[in-house]
Amino acid sequence: MRNVTFRQLRVFTEVARQLSFARAAEALHLSPPAVTMQIKELEAQIGLPLFERSGRAVSLSTTGEYYLVYAKRLLATLKDAEDAMARFRRLETGLLTIGLVSTAKYFVPRLLARFRQEHPGVDVRLQVSQNREQLLALLHANECDLAVMGRPPKEMATRAEPFAPHPLVFVAPPDHPLLRLGHPPAEALAPYPFIVREQGSGTRSAMDAFFREHRVEPRLQMELASNETIKQSVMAGMGLSFLSLHTVGLELRTGLLAWLEVEGTPVLRSWNLVHPLSKLLSPAAEAFRYFVLEEGEAELRAHDAPLLAAAVG
Repeated sequence: MRNVTFRQLRVFTEVARQLSFARAAEALHLSPPAVTMQIKELEAQIGLPLFERSGRAVSLSTTGEYYLVYAKRLLATLKDAEDAMARFRRLETGLLTIGLVSTAKYFVPRLLARFRQEHPGVDVRLQVSQNREQLLALLHANECDLAVMGRPPKEMATRAEPFAPHPLVFVAPPDHPLLRLGHPPAEALAPYPFIVREQGSGTRSAMDAFFREHRVEPRLQMELASNETIKQSVMAGMGLSFLSLHTVGLELRTGLLAWLEVEGTPVLRSWNLVHPLSKLLSPAAEAFRYFVLEEGEAELRAHDAPLLAAAVG
């Protein structure tokens, strides 16, 4: 395997991520035949098949699953070397990979748009994880430069820097009877069904902690991994929910959802910018870090000013 190239490894990991030669070619700005050729050459070097093909369907072989682990390690080491050299040159160029939990996708693109205006030489890739546990796996595998998340990880050595408040609130359909109570106590929620985020999400963890603190056993009717599906379900009258204020701003402003101002809420957390302590940040990553720490809170407040003012003062 001495003649394996980093180009082949990049193509292999992209095909493994997309599970499609055509989509991988599009992502890499190559032609599908060029991608196919790179994979065939890599399989010839290894002497084993990396993918199983059935028509247009592609899946990793057992060999491919094992090889993917090492390919990612090699590419991550190369990225660290490139970042170290860029620090010596002080270049704010290259690829910047930002990992984020799904709740953060409601505001991170706005931050990135402003950042790119000031740093046009930086190409940015977003890695949106369904929940906190998936994002921790990305950090552990060194597959993102920086991560935007709520609760900082205790499972690994990281640098976590808070940059903006993160309020979480109860929401209801606009005609729900609890809204007539103004500020209902937590125990008033007990009779009503809840549509909640899945175990492993930061939102779910905060909700569970709130109910434990108030000694309330909620009626969990449905568990979903999508904020959008939860919002649609609440609007349809299927139950109440507990969500980040950032995810429901549009629906609250337009009256599609109502903010249920339960006593003891909003539950106030912080948004954090996180990276492993062992990781040497590239100049592009450092530039984004400084930008978020300096501008992040102001950007969030500017977009959701009335709601955030009501939530955090």
